[in-house]
Amino acid sequence: MQTVIKAADAADFLALVPALAGYHPRRSLALVLFRKKRTAGVMRLDLPADTDLVDRDAYASTAIGLACKVPDVDGVAVVVYTDAGYRSAGDDPLITGSAIVDAVETHAHACGLRLVDALCVASDAWGSYLDPDFPREGRPLAEISSRAADLPLPAPAEDQGTQLALPVVDLAEKERVARALLAIEDYATRLLCEAAAPPPTPGRRGRPGSAASLDPRAIVAMEALDDIPQLLEDALGMTAEDLDPFASAALIWCLARPALRDVALAQWCDGIVAGDLALEAQLEWQRGGEYPEDGARRFMGEGPRPDPDRLKRARDLVRALAARTPRDLRPGPLAALGWLSWALGQSSHAAWYSDRGLEIDPEHGMCQIVRTLVRAGHLPEWAFERP
Repeated sequence: MQTVIKAADAADFLALVPALAGYHPRRSLALVLFRKKRTAGVMRLDLPADTDLVDRDAYASTAIGLACKVPDVDGVAVVVYTDAGYRSAGDDPLITGSAIVDAVETHAHACGLRLVDALCVASDAWGSYLDPDFPREGRPLAEISSRAADLPLPAPAEDQGTQLALPVVDLAEKERVARALLAIEDYATRLLCEAAAPPPTPGRRGRPGSAASLDPRAIVAMEALDDIPQLLEDALGMTAEDLDPFASAALIWCLARPALRDVALAQWCDGIVAGDLALEAQLEWQRGGEYPEDGARRFMGEGPRPDPDRLKRARDLVRALAARTPRDLRPGPLAALGWLSWALGQSSHAAWYSDRGLEIDPEHGMCQIVRTLVRAGHLPEWAFERP
């Protein structure tokens, strides 16, 4: 059921924007999209520090271009959130962000979008770019916060960076997961050696030092890996409390391998049947076949909108896993976390996770892809679909 709240004035509207976005934007340009008189969502872009005219024009073009991709949007309100003061320095100080807003307004009109409003929320005041009669020094920020306190909506997060950092996991738990990973890797290596070794000579006993010297939990974990799609599907129902060291290690072992990580992302995006097909595609590719174009296009954000609940559960799971992963293997979960965030339309989060992965492994392919998508301002097609 939708909640309809009417904004009586600009202060009311600014009190609503964080509730619509789910967080308080900081150092941001927020575009509030409109279908006639109703809001249709909020797009947030990092506020550029560069004041070069060409850069401003390209920035505004990208911002309005993204807004125009949302079906049935006919208007946009612009809100600049800055840590600077309300007025810029100089002999004839303008409202901070005026040049950016002018460029956005120009591109909005060129694309046939009406400009509903243009507002600034600075460190010391708020105000309007469009109202010539607005007080020169702006109005108190307390006007916004007092209106926001009365809204019948959940409190928004502190800012767009909230929940970026990985959960805190104690060193003992990390050590247990690391030992579980070593045990699984040891057992996998033994299985590969046994598969490649010639059969034993008749009459002789088998090769020494087998499963008897292994941690039985590693054997159970490897048995779960016999059906990877089922393992991945079961994982969606797990919480951080459900992740014992060997359950964590089995999933981390998958995410650290590009082929299995891609199977996980495909399945978490589209379901267990998609996971089965993705696994078969990876096996066929390893046998020398071609990788299906449909799978590659899906990773680039094409196709129907996936179930956001599955993506969110997968994101929360992988955040918990990444926090438990030894540093040298962490780029795998971070790459998955970056793509899942991007698929949910959270480009700022996607960039942060991919950058953390590249700090560990500068050549990590999936982290590079996610960062490239974000820097190009590319969002998945389904981000623009009306739910």
